[in-house]
Amino acid sequence: MNAQKTLPSYLEQSDEVRARFDRLKSRDVILKVKALGKTFETRKGETVALKGIEFETHRREFLCIVGPSGCGKSTLIRILAGLETQTTGEVLLEGKPVRGPGRDRGMVFQGYTLFPWLTVKRNVMFGLEVNNAGRLEAERQALQWLQLIGLEKFADAYPHQLSGGMKQRVAIARALANQPRILLMDEPFGALDAQTRARMQAYLLEIWRKIDITIVFITHDLDEAIYLADRVLVLKPHPGEVQELIEVPVPRPRQMGQFISEEFLATKARLEELIYSSEAETEEGDEPYPVMMRLAEAGDNVE
Repeated sequence: MNAQKTLPSYLEQSDEVRARFDRLKSRDVILKVKALGKTFETRKGETVALKGIEFETHRREFLCIVGPSGCGKSTLIRILAGLETQTTGEVLLEGKPVRGPGRDRGMVFQGYTLFPWLTVKRNVMFGLEVNNAGRLEAERQALQWLQLIGLEKFADAYPHQLSGGMKQRVAIARALANQPRILLMDEPFGALDAQTRARMQAYLLEIWRKIDITIVFITHDLDEAIYLADRVLVLKPHPGEVQELIEVPVPRPRQMGQFISEEFLATKARLEELIYSSEAETEEGDEPYPVMMRLAEAGDNVE
C-alpha cells in the first residue's frame, strides 16, 4: 500500500516535503536488508519471528521502526547489530555483509548498560581503548563527546550518581565514540519519565544534526517515531513483516508544537490504523480477553 495515498492530499503536494525526500533518496544507501527471516526453535516447534523483511536506509537518514507488541522489532535490530544471526536473507552495511558485532555499528539499549565501576569518562573511553586508541587520545576524544552531550562537568562521576537521562546520554556518547556508520537504538528512552524523554529526544536530534550518522530507532511510541524520523517502517505481527514504509511529512527542524499540526496528526492516524488493526486480528477461535473467575467477594458491584 502506498502510504502517501492514505494521507491528506495537501501533504502529497507539498514541494518542501517532496524536495526533502528527493534529497534523502539521492544519498548513498548505508544499510540494505534483503529477504530477512528469523526462526526460533521452541519446545512446541519452530516459531517464525521475522519473515521477508526488506528495506534500505540512506546516509544520514533517521529511520524509526514501530509495530505491535511481539512483532520482532528488538530481534530485527539485534540482527542488524550482529548480536543475533538471521535464518534467511542478508544485511549489508555499505555493501558488506554483517557477520557479527563491529565498530561500524553503535548500539544503545533501553536498559542502562554503563559499567558501574568506571567513571563517565572511562565509560566513553572504553570502546576507544578496546580499538587500540592510546590512553591520552582516548581521553581527548571522550572529553569531546562529553562536551557534545553537555556532560563534561560529570566526567569524573560514576553512573550511580547520574539521572536516567544522563546515563542514556553517556551511553549514546560511548556508542558514537568509535565513529560508527550507523547508530542502532532499541527503545532507548522507554524507561524514562515523560519530561526526561522529551529532553532526550531533543538531545538526540541535536546530536544527529551535528554529526555524520545514520540512525535506526526502535520505539513503541508513535509520537516519538513521528517527531524523530524521516521515515517510519511499520511491521506486522506474528511473524514480523514489512507492512508499510511511511515518509513523515512534518517539516524539519522539529519542535514540540508540531505534535498538534495537521501533518503530525494525519501521520499518527495512519500509524494507529495500521498497528491497532493488526493487534485486533486474532486467529479463528481465539478469545480477545481471558475468562476471569471471581476469587473473593468485592462487597459491591461495578460496571
